[in-house]
Amino acid sequence: MIESPPFWFYLVGFVLLLGPLVTVHEFGHYIMGRLFGVGVEAFSVGFGKELVGYTDKRGTRWKLSALPLGGYCQFKGDMNPASIPDADVIAAMTPAERDGSFHHAPLWQRALIVLAGPLTNLIVAVAIFAAFFMMIGKPVQVDPGETNVVQRFAAGSVAEAAGVRVGDRIVAIDGREVSEFRDITEQVLMHPGKAIVLGVERQGERLRIPLTIGSTVETDRFGNASRVGRLGVWSSPIRYEPVGPVEATRLGFTECVNLVRMMLTGIGQILTGERSVDELGGPIKIAKFSGEQLSLGPVAFVGFAALISLNLAFINLLPIPALDGGHLAFYAAEAVRRKPVGPRGQEMAFRAGVAVILALMLFVTVNDLLSLPIFGR
Repeated sequence: MIESPPFWFYLVGFVLLLGPLVTVHEFGHYIMGRLFGVGVEAFSVGFGKELVGYTDKRGTRWKLSALPLGGYCQFKGDMNPASIPDADVIAAMTPAERDGSFHHAPLWQRALIVLAGPLTNLIVAVAIFAAFFMMIGKPVQVDPGETNVVQRFAAGSVAEAAGVRVGDRIVAIDGREVSEFRDITEQVLMHPGKAIVLGVERQGERLRIPLTIGSTVETDRFGNASRVGRLGVWSSPIRYEPVGPVEATRLGFTECVNLVRMMLTGIGQILTGERSVDELGGPIKIAKFSGEQLSLGPVAFVGFAALISLNLAFINLLPIPALDGGHLAFYAAEAVRRKPVGPRGQEMAFRAGVAVILALMLFVTVNDLLSLPIFGR
């Protein structure tokens, strides 16, 4: 039976999710900028018309804006929130006025200021995962000697059909060694229908067993479906081992690395047609998922916030003009050329980047709307 939370959960969840995550992202830019003495003209949560705000003693306008789909930190010398330099204004600046201008800061400082936003989102994700590991513990197999040993098969197991037996130890997938059962899951989950070769040890002999990863559509309690890969094997049970802050942080970072790897795999599969574009989601899906996770309680919601925070860091680092990654690409070009890209070139690139982002937002929003039950999908 499909469970749906009340509609207001979606609205509240969306605000509680994106509001803090966007704020900490922009606050990362702000803190790093202030650290280097760069002036901040405006700090906005949301875009568009200002709803409420105030100006602090440093001259920074703090505001909440009407469109809650992002935010920005506008530094001294920017002609707009995308941090495009205003060539006329910069050229007319006196030496005293150039003090505190973002575009007159050293290249390495500008790069760190831009990087600070995504880095803050990454830190938030790592911190949340680390907190979960400290609360729950590190999953380890009850019998380490039975790591990756097949204990039983699920119904319809593709591994069993291919000739894998109970007691076999899975040691490699397509020649890549696997040391833990989670390694197997990670290499299989995102590749439903892929032909692979399992390396197994059986009674001291190493065998190669070709098979095609099973493809199954799994649906959660809210009716959200996802296509995943399965071998249909079970290994020994796990227990949770207590860990300290340092180990928990390492595990949290590893979790983020694994999730980013899965994101890259998923994007690649969409681009090559292996996965449907229907799996892309925009603001409506984020609101839907945030409301559903909120209905499950604070732990589930915070865990989802970690995933979205990591997504924000990943997306913002893409080398698209108008995103943080686009700025970093310009700074890399500046470091190589020994001079910045001209204002006209930057403006044209940023306009193209904004067009790409708006087109993508329109596409995923339409995709979200078409996925609603009213359209029968």
